[in-house]
Amino acid sequence: DVQLQASGGGLVQPGGSLRLSCTVSGLSVENYAIGWFRQAPGKEREGVSCINANSNTVYADFVKGRFTISRDNAKNSVYLQMNSVKVEDTAVYYCATDPRCRAVVTGTPDRSYGEPYWGKGTLVTVSS
Repeated sequence: DVQLQASGGGLVQPGGSLRLSCTVSGLSVENYAIGWFRQAPGKEREGVSCINANSNTVYADFVKGRFTISRDNAKNSVYLQMNSVKVEDTAVYYCATDPRCRAVVTGTPDRSYGEPYWGKGTLVTVSS
């Protein structure tokens, strides 16, 4: 059974930092592309960042230079370090498998690998 669980959300002030974790079971993150997505109230879900099996990374323009995605194979986890956060970063953040990082880049997953696995999200609130 594949499970992904995002954690680490909370309340942070503008300009602050937060690290989100995506803990995975049922598959090895070193062999899969894992993406971070977010959905703000009243808005569509959007891709934030992705790391593939070769450790290549992609970022949405609105987080480039502020967020960093990384992976710890020993802990079978993927992280999203969020620095210089802004009020507009407020959202529920989710992690999911994302073959070839297609969903983060284009908004549509590559379903030739099957349906993506999604984890429950974690709420990030940026407010003073």
